[in-house]
Amino acid sequence: MPGFKTFHVNFKTPGSLIPIAPGALLSLTPEPSAQPAGPHIPKILIADDNVIVLKTVAIKLKSAGYEVRTAMDGSTAISCVRRERPDLIILDIHFPADILRAGGISWDGFLILDWLRRIDEVRDTPIIFITSGEPAKFREKAMSAGAVAFFQKPIDQEEMLNVIRHTVGDPPESSPSASAGF
Repeated sequence: MPGFKTFHVNFKTPGSLIPIAPGALLSLTPEPSAQPAGPHIPKILIADDNVIVLKTVAIKLKSAGYEVRTAMDGSTAISCVRRERPDLIILDIHFPADILRAGGISWDGFLILDWLRRIDEVRDTPIIFITSGEPAKFREKAMSAGAVAFFQKPIDQEEMLNVIRHTVGDPPESSPSASAGF
C-alpha cells in the first residue's frame, strides 16, 4: 500500500517499547530462546473434528498439567505438528473432507500419520488413535501403523491419561496448565 513500509525487526531486549507511529508503541517480548529454561511440559496435540471430544479431552489433559493444542481437520493438524512439534498426538481416524483449505482432500487419521512419518522432526512422535467407528476394523491397522494405543469413543479418559503418562511422562508438579488450542 502506498505510504506503508514493512520492517522486519529482531530484538532480543525483553520489555522494550518502540514507537511505531504517533501515539502507538510496539511492545517486544523475548525470543523463546531468551526466556528462562524451566522444566519441560509435555505438549499434546488432539486432532478430532468433534468439538465435544476436543474440549473434554483438552480439559482433562490441561487439568493433569499437560500443554494442549487442538486441530479440527487434517491440514490444521499437519500445520500444528510442523509448527509446535508436540510430544504426543491424539488422532481421530475419521475426518470430513477438508473442502475449504485442502481442495477437498478426504483426510483420515492414517493419511495424516503417513504425512507425519515423512517429516523428519516429528517422524517418531507417538500417536494415540481414537475412533467412533468399528474397533475391530481399525484397531489392528492402527497398531500395525505404529500407534502406541487405540481408544474407542466414548474414551476412557483415565485409561488414556495412564497411557499418556507412560508414553511422555508426567508434567512437572508446579507447571501451570497451558492455554492454547480451541
